[in-house]
Amino acid sequence: MNRRTFLFLSLVLGLRPGAAAAKRKPPEPLGIPWVKKLVGTAKSGIDILPDGRMKCWIEHEVIRGVTPAMLVWWFKHLEGDMEYAGRKLNRYRVWHPRDHIAIEYAKKNADGTVGVGSVIHLTEMLGANPDYLVDVHTEIVRLDEGGFGHRPSFHGFRGVAMDYEFKEVPGGTQYNNSLVAGTEKFFGKVLNPLIRQFVFDEAHGRAWIQHNIEEVGNFESFLPQLYSLK
Repeated sequence: MNRRTFLFLSLVLGLRPGAAAAKRKPPEPLGIPWVKKLVGTAKSGIDILPDGRMKCWIEHEVIRGVTPAMLVWWFKHLEGDMEYAGRKLNRYRVWHPRDHIAIEYAKKNADGTVGVGSVIHLTEMLGANPDYLVDVHTEIVRLDEGGFGHRPSFHGFRGVAMDYEFKEVPGGTQYNNSLVAGTEKFFGKVLNPLIRQFVFDEAHGRAWIQHNIEEVGNFESFLPQLYSLK
């Protein structure tokens, strides 16, 4: 694979590998000690689909004390600060104090709200590893009490599908989600194995699974209180 193709695939997936990643240092930890849930607390896996796309999936433990309504509110209000342990902190960084860097709504609805059609610009570093830097604009395709979906893109090409499902259960919310890397287009059977080999391999998928289990578990520690102050 030539360098131009490699860089294109990387940008499609919202990744910044190699020299670009080396310019970015891991975010400074906030010193919040509750990045605590381990991978073994959830069911998770990585599957290779018939067309070569990679699907990473998670069935989380029940998020105690958190409702689907709280999750919808959260994804509509990712920007801004919050009070935590006597400090004013960026709420996106509080969500994952080690890996998250920055977030903004690059595009909102005409009335200023956030929903389907809005675009999020997010920056994070999975496992605080510069090789797993994510810096991407992603369009919201679903946001309601049944779930959340968004699609990173590069010049209109979507190479990743992110889907979340919420279900209210006794004591909290059952939260399942997935990341599918690759394309369903006719050329996918040629392109998808290259994406798996050079851009988003299984090690990268496992880093995403760990990051996601940690951040979803962290909701229990701050979201109910934050939501009560809205």
